[in-house]
Amino acid sequence: MRNITLIILSICLLFLGCQKKEDVIKIGIAGPMTGDQAKMGMDFKNGVSLAVEEWNEKGGILGKKIKVIIADDQHDPKQAVSVANKLVNEGAISVIGHFNSSCSIPASDVYNRAGIPMITPASTNPKLTEKGYKGVFRICGRDDQQGKIASDFVINYLKLNDVAILHDKTTYGQGLADEFKKFISGKVKVVYYGGIIQGDKDFKMVLSAVKEKKPELIFFGGIYPEAGLLVKQAKELGLKVTFMSGDGTIDPNFIEIAGIQAAEGTYLTFSPDPKNISSAKGFIEKYQSKYKEVGPYSIYAYDAANIMLSAIKEARSTEGKAIIDTLHSMEFNGSLGKITFDSKGDVTVAPYVVWITKSGKFEEYWKP
Repeated sequence: MRNITLIILSICLLFLGCQKKEDVIKIGIAGPMTGDQAKMGMDFKNGVSLAVEEWNEKGGILGKKIKVIIADDQHDPKQAVSVANKLVNEGAISVIGHFNSSCSIPASDVYNRAGIPMITPASTNPKLTEKGYKGVFRICGRDDQQGKIASDFVINYLKLNDVAILHDKTTYGQGLADEFKKFISGKVKVVYYGGIIQGDKDFKMVLSAVKEKKPELIFFGGIYPEAGLLVKQAKELGLKVTFMSGDGTIDPNFIEIAGIQAAEGTYLTFSPDPKNISSAKGFIEKYQSKYKEVGPYSIYAYDAANIMLSAIKEARSTEGKAIIDTLHSMEFNGSLGKITFDSKGDVTVAPYVVWITKSGKFEEYWKP
């Protein structure tokens, strides 16, 4: 009898010890951690991890350390729903993610039902924050803002007459292409509009059809793997045309896939260069010291994590409603500067500029 009592007592002590170890605040990171867009997911992971490490070094929040749960959605909408449920079931009280709009939108349904906030560093499709979910936020801009800047550049700076528009048929890619098309309608002629399949490797058939229409510019809504191949194959076909795309393309992998020569002169819409933002200096130095190259959305993930953790601290609670209410009311001074959210969860200021690919690098080129 005494032995049984000791065994039960040991099990209880072990259980309590495990409970104590798990007495942490859990936040999720969701994005494409594997596959052809894994670079973006790793940028997310590194940015959030750096922020969490800094908080934990200072003691964490509410007397608890912060634990990160990493979820790989493989840029697949169905997988995004699956990992969203996984994060909720594992006790994440908030989520930084997802990368792709096609993943963030369905995943937001899961987080909304669970009553926990999400902040996406990169999903730009307007529909995400038009659903009326109070706990959905983004610190990037929207495609209706990005599409307008791209159209202004084509109309007022390049002064072109004929353009072709391609997209990858995803929520993000087609959404951005459609916004661009909407803003140039009546001012520039769209001589070709069509989609490609994300994941395909050979686009010469569609590019040959585009070539026959003799556009002065091809605008592509999509991500860097396909953008790089389109630019490379267009050059191989002798299609001498200016190429333009959005924030999903502005990654060094685009230049690597396309080749330096083919990528030269490509225009891309994105936010201003963090190197020119004084408040970003500390982040850049710390990130480069730990992870080397700063990705396009590394700083966005870092600021998103800091905003979320600051809201938890200010709310003095891990309860979803309290965190969400605080996110709507707070003003955050981060690496990107001052950030506040409107009633929809969009940032109140979302500047976009046009970049150019030059000598194997990206440079800020034009701003309205």
